[in-house]
Amino acid sequence: MTDTDFLTATRTFYDTIAEDYADHFRSDLADRPLERALLAAYAELVTGPGPVADLGCGPGRVTARLAALGLDAYGLDLSASMLAVARRENPGLRFEQGSMLDLDVPDGHLAGIVCWYSSIHTPVDRLPDLFAGFHRALAPGAPLLLAFQAGDVPSRVEQPFGHPVVLDFQRRRPEVMAALLAEAGFEPHSRIVRERDEALGDKTPQAFLIALKPRLP
Repeated sequence: MTDTDFLTATRTFYDTIAEDYADHFRSDLADRPLERALLAAYAELVTGPGPVADLGCGPGRVTARLAALGLDAYGLDLSASMLAVARRENPGLRFEQGSMLDLDVPDGHLAGIVCWYSSIHTPVDRLPDLFAGFHRALAPGAPLLLAFQAGDVPSRVEQPFGHPVVLDFQRRRPEVMAALLAEAGFEPHSRIVRERDEALGDKTPQAFLIALKPRLP
């Protein structure tokens, strides 16, 4: 699959379901105390000046959470429809359309990156490029937070909310993702796996990695 293929498929999927998705997951963070605590801990790791990018921000709920924690947060997403929801519901925040595989920022510009369940549509052979781009864009010492479903077998979502679209959601092993981050030049900070919570609709454990771009000597 080429970049054009998977980016187009991802954009089309989320453009189609944006309003239903935003309504369905509106209180998602409110129901997840561990995730809220992780975002708060991450915010304390952001020490440098500059913006924090919420990549694959969707309707902007994590962007808003980061901003409420005192960060200069902005969102980036492929989907124009998702961005329309994010801008409508968070009028004081900045949201841009673009691909996390092609970050249009100077080297070392970002004080942090959050990739909250948004690397899950990137093919495994493009993850090294993705993480190399994150490393380039981050300032020395800046933290990266990845959230993703843990596992080996992809999940195919068909006709969500009754819409005629389909998309594969990749599950990853935390140790594999940590190794890819190390190959991209990141230093490990923390690795947390929360067990599946059926009350929240989880089908697999949930994984969270924080890694740091090394500081200059």
